[in-house]
Amino acid sequence: MNQIDLNCDLGESFGAYTIGMDSDILPYITSANIACGFHAGDPLVMAETMREAVKNGVSPGAHPGLPDLMGFGRRVMKITPEEAEAYIVYQTGALAAFAHAAGAELHHVKPHGALYNMAAADDVLAEAVCRGVASVDKRLILVVLAGSRMQAAAERSGSRYACEVFADRAYTDDGALVPRSKPGAVITDESEVIKRAVRMVKEGIVRTASGREITVQADTICVHGDNPKALLFVQKIRDSFAAAEIEVRPLPY
Repeated sequence: MNQIDLNCDLGESFGAYTIGMDSDILPYITSANIACGFHAGDPLVMAETMREAVKNGVSPGAHPGLPDLMGFGRRVMKITPEEAEAYIVYQTGALAAFAHAAGAELHHVKPHGALYNMAAADDVLAEAVCRGVASVDKRLILVVLAGSRMQAAAERSGSRYACEVFADRAYTDDGALVPRSKPGAVITDESEVIKRAVRMVKEGIVRTASGREITVQADTICVHGDNPKALLFVQKIRDSFAAAEIEVRPLPY
């Protein structure tokens, strides 16, 4: 039987602003990537999201991003490898403290937004991310874009990693994600999202925006928590996985 971890980016509210449907989504996922304050989230949101993840038996992970609240961490910034490493350590360490306070341990790290895409395409930044994660805890699993430079860096450094695929994002022919600034980058058709999700897990194949089919390694699959259809997507994906005899379970720790 095929197995897959189902993850979602959560804890992305901030102050008086509420983003996402975290409490509704948590019962359907197996891993939560919790924002750490740079692109979204604040100490109260981090604490509450961690408590809710633990209560639901969901593996908690850090979702560190660029220091860009106004841009939600999705704007490219010019940063040094030293800065990238420090951003990872700072944010992961903060969330690890909230995990400890909730009687749990941090399970994984998934960089957010532009930081994720930058490290996926840049060997030096990818290596800095790997160093940052390892310096906090070598047991942490780094979630990487399947087939990316970040995966290669994790392999070279001996880091624990899991390859991620996306049910609701369009791919380019080289396996990168279509930039959100381009039309069709985010897929909103629920039937298309479900078909793609099942095929990526069962066959290791995804159709790109140009119509080409490429291979992907699917250890964990993401549904974005800020997508208006996020709850519907995770519910339908769970049902479709059950029908396709795909077991949804957390990444091994």
